[in-house]
Amino acid sequence: GRSGLGRVGLGSAVGEAALGWLTYNQGMATQPIPSLTEHDYLSFDRAADYKSEFVDGEMMAMAGGGLRHSRLAARLNYEFMRQLKSCTVYTSDARVRTPKSASYFYPDVSVVCGESLTHDSSDDILINPCVIAEVLSPSTADYDHGKKFARYREIPMLRDYLLIHSTEILIEHYARQPDGNWLLSEGRGMEAVVALVSVDCTLALSSLYAGEFSN
Repeated sequence: GRSGLGRVGLGSAVGEAALGWLTYNQGMATQPIPSLTEHDYLSFDRAADYKSEFVDGEMMAMAGGGLRHSRLAARLNYEFMRQLKSCTVYTSDARVRTPKSASYFYPDVSVVCGESLTHDSSDDILINPCVIAEVLSPSTADYDHGKKFARYREIPMLRDYLLIHSTEILIEHYARQPDGNWLLSEGRGMEAVVALVSVDCTLALSSLYAGEFSN
């Protein structure tokens, strides 16, 4: 994940350029941040020239990822597209909404098998991914493991959640079980393979991490 560049504070005139911006100090707002509505967030995010995620009434601008982050996301996207011919694979440009908390995220990679469903007849809010993957950054790893995963679990169609480490050769795979619980398994090292049974896909870490961490 790449969110957490800083919270975005907006006044009541959310759709008007620059109005309501709060001052920043080292990337964080220095004044109290008003709670935004879902409508406020969507109005601003659709008009902005950068992406923000939305959780608990707060917008969080997304920081740019490093080159390794980009390579890992691109390889994962390629592997899904190569293997899942009957599914649709989305990049981090796809906005995903969770149903209970109405949170909005831009996963690094998301997959829909079957028809892509959208929220409220929109053409830019995906609601039914069956696989979501985030490439971890050191600054957002705890968030991706915790609060973000908790929100993703609201999506009833979600079956697999992948956390791709960028500081070591490791994939954490959370798979939803028939009883609704989530089972964690790990693929560690270049010999490891991660199997996504729900979509009949296998990820070889030797392919995903090719050329990374070499001496």
